[in-house]
Amino acid sequence: MPKKPGSHHVVPNTNGGWDVKKDEATRSSGHFDKKQDAVDAGRKISQNQGTEFYIHGKDGKIQNKDSHGNDPYPPKG
Repeated sequence: MPKKPGSHHVVPNTNGGWDVKKDEATRSSGHFDKKQDAVDAGRKISQNQGTEFYIHGKDGKIQNKDSHGNDPYPPKG
């Protein structure tokens, strides 16, 4: 079975602002002052790479997620 390309996350930065990070990456793909800017940039990266996209709140819990071509259970219809 081929390895999945991973996922991207919008997470709060401990020093303020928001980061876009890929699974298991040591550095962020981008740092933003506003959460919406991080979400917009992260969604674009995720779409280009066909990864899952998770948006976290300040508490670290997942608030929303999107699948960009990697959903193992796509909707029927």
